Amino acid sequence: MDGHDGPARLFEAEQGRLRALAHRMLGSPDEAEDAVQETWLRLDRTGADGIDNLPAWLTTVISRICLDMLRARATRREDPYDREAPDPVAPDTPEDKAIEADSVGLALLVVLDRLGPAERVAFVLHDLFGVPFADIARILDRSQPAAKKLASRARHKVRGTPAVPGAELDRHRAVVEAFLVAARGGDLGGVLAVLAPDVVRRAEPAALPPGVPSELRGARAVAEGTVALRARSRFAAVALVDGRVGVVVAPGGRLLFALTVTVEGGRITAYDVVADPARLRRHPLGLLEPPQPVS
Repeated sequence: MDGHDGPARLFEAEQGRLRALAHRMLGSPDEAEDAVQETWLRLDRTGADGIDNLPAWLTTVISRICLDMLRARATRREDPYDREAPDPVAPDTPEDKAIEADSVGLALLVVLDRLGPAERVAFVLHDLFGVPFADIARILDRSQPAAKKLASRARHKVRGTPAVPGAELDRHRAVVEAFLVAARGGDLGGVLAVLAPDVVRRAEPAALPPGVPSELRGARAVAEGTVALRARSRFAAVALVDGRVGVVVAPGGRLLFALTVTVEGGRITAYDVVADPARLRRHPLGLLEPPQPVS
């Protein structure tokens, strides 16, 4: 950005917002940074003198860049589950820590990966960044009613469809969240407290280190197995899985495992760990609460 202090200063003021927008659209910090840098290059070539509303101009440019990247990804038939995911026990990176600190954001990234490119852009712009539909329509080269329909369809997918009543869902959520908190802390007693005595944990072999049995029975065995793999819980978030409270494990924001959880009488009676990409695709996912707009 050297040599262009005016545009550079203006761009710097918007850079954090642009990076956040691109990250939610693309799901990858590295790709988001690429989009931000490409946006700067276009501003540098264009110059800021003839731009009346620079924030709106930058939003339009980076949104179109992200849309092109998403479409290219779809053309390559790149599946989010088939992309190489970071090792869930790898050393911390700044991105890992940011995702770990924001488990709701982690779940959102996982669910957003289920959307088509135009749906994702419309939803992120409107629901998370408050961009008017008239502007979104121009970005997508669609009519305003079409842009609204894309965002509405995306919103329905993101929220999911609970299979149990709201009060029951809340009770199950409290149990699963307590399980995750205890697992993250390596708290064996806390894990035991939310497991039924005859709990069963089943996991696909791909989800386990070599030598770990695919099935564990009994609270003690399941709790000890959970604590032994607690590093993975740092990248776990509560979400709707098949319409019920479950867990997604997504290092780097990329879905690696999904846990289907059965809760009865205030305790977890069973959970299954799904790792096979084809099976993961078949499990409907959703958020347990609407995502908060980015301030």
